[in-house]
Amino acid sequence: MAASVVVGYDGSAGSRAALDMGMELASRFGDRLLIVFGAGPPGGVGDEARAHREAIEERGEQVTSEAVERARGGGVDVELIISHERASEALRSVATERDARFIVVGSRGEGPLKRALAGSVPHKLVETAETPVVVVRG
Repeated sequence: MAASVVVGYDGSAGSRAALDMGMELASRFGDRLLIVFGAGPPGGVGDEARAHREAIEERGEQVTSEAVERARGGGVDVELIISHERASEALRSVATERDARFIVVGSRGEGPLKRALAGSVPHKLVETAETPVVVVRG
C-alpha cells in the first residue's frame, strides 16, 4: 500500500492552508493525499439519524469537491473520505488504517481558554494521534 498524507478539510481558511501543505508533502514524498471530512452526527437511530448522516455526506462532498479538484490539478494522487466520526476521531482512524506519514490540519488560532472549553481538532490530535501531526495556521 502506498504511503499517504491525511488532510482534514472543512472549507475553512485553516483547512485550505492545510490542503496546501498536504499537497506539498504528498508531492514531495510521492504519497497519496487523503482528504478527510469528518462530522459525527448526534446519536440515535432510525430515519432522523439516517437523514442527518445523508445530509452530512452531501455537505462533505460539496465542501470538499473544490479541494479534490485542486489537488488533482496539482498532479497529486487524491482520495476523498467522508466519515461519520467526529473530525479528530475520523482523522486519527484514517491515518492509522492507512498507515499515514502525516496528519495535516488547520488551526483557527483559538485562544487557550476556548481550546480548553470546547476542544480543538488540532489540540486533540496532537495529544492523541500516533501519527505525526502538522498544524498549519489559516
